[in-house]
Amino acid sequence: MPPMIPPSLWVEAHCARIPAGGRVLDLACGSGRHARLLAARNHPVFAVDRDAAALSGLAAVPGIETACLDLEGGDWPLAGQRFAGIVVTNYLWRPRLPDLLALLAPGGVLIYETFMLGNAAYGKPSNPDFLLRPGELRELVRAAGLREIAFVEGYVDQPKPALRQAICAVRD
Repeated sequence: MPPMIPPSLWVEAHCARIPAGGRVLDLACGSGRHARLLAARNHPVFAVDRDAAALSGLAAVPGIETACLDLEGGDWPLAGQRFAGIVVTNYLWRPRLPDLLALLAPGGVLIYETFMLGNAAYGKPSNPDFLLRPGELRELVRAAGLREIAFVEGYVDQPKPALRQAICAVRD
């Protein structure tokens, strides 16, 4: 079994803003590094990914419910649900971004971090369809009526060199 990747420093820095005890969606959660972090902070977590094998490691973790879902095709499988927090890292599917933000309950916190244009110089992902444009997360949350708490974009060298963009926002 490969070693567990530590949680994103961005997620760690902002997850305390999620309302105490509030249900959190970890979207495209992979092996669940953030689901584990949030469950350890007494949040009920709904961890979603299309990779059933990745989700299997979360089956015995208290406070985490998992679902193997296709987020990119057909009907939006999360329609009608509400979350006090939404965490997304290393994932971008633009057609569902408005649907995703609609899941955030009043007072809820969005924590989003992924790669941006220019990342091809450092490796994958390199397809512009999966890379944010400069300021794109900022524009997205503004259009959705969320209030920005923190935003950063540009070069990072940890955990490996990349161009990244991240935002923390709240639905007042």
